[in-house]
Amino acid sequence: MRILAHAQKSLVILAITFVLFVTPFIEQAQASSPDAVALIDTATSLKGIKYKYGGTTTAGFDCSGYIQFVFKKHDVNLPRTTSGMHATGVEVNKSDLIAGDLVFFNTTGKGVSHVGMYVGDGKFAHASTSKGVRVDALDDPYYWGKRYIGAKRINGVSNVAYAK
Repeated sequence: MRILAHAQKSLVILAITFVLFVTPFIEQAQASSPDAVALIDTATSLKGIKYKYGGTTTAGFDCSGYIQFVFKKHDVNLPRTTSGMHATGVEVNKSDLIAGDLVFFNTTGKGVSHVGMYVGDGKFAHASTSKGVRVDALDDPYYWGKRYIGAKRINGVSNVAYAK
């Protein structure tokens, strides 16, 4: 009986020690990862900026330059090109999208050619060649819905449970 009580006491002490040691590191990891809400706020704050082929600044963005800019503001480095972005992260089913996921489209007939960021409620933010930075419906039956080809979840982003 004494051995059992001693073992239980040792396990409790070990568990408390583990929690006290690990907790500061968990909080530090969470603090260093941007959350989806912060990404969405940055992305939507840029609405109206004009499109510029090869653009990577607020003077004008192309689609991948815009996404790279938004993520870089939150210390997440992404490749510069749409195809490079498509090669990163973890594949996500359309039905499982959450805010902060990257969404990809084929607008040229030659594979991945456009990227945006899912912002929730069936919408995505992107830099459109015709209208600059904007938010559009992902399932727009006239254009985007027909050209959607997939999505990726980027490591290092804390995708909080945000509007689906």
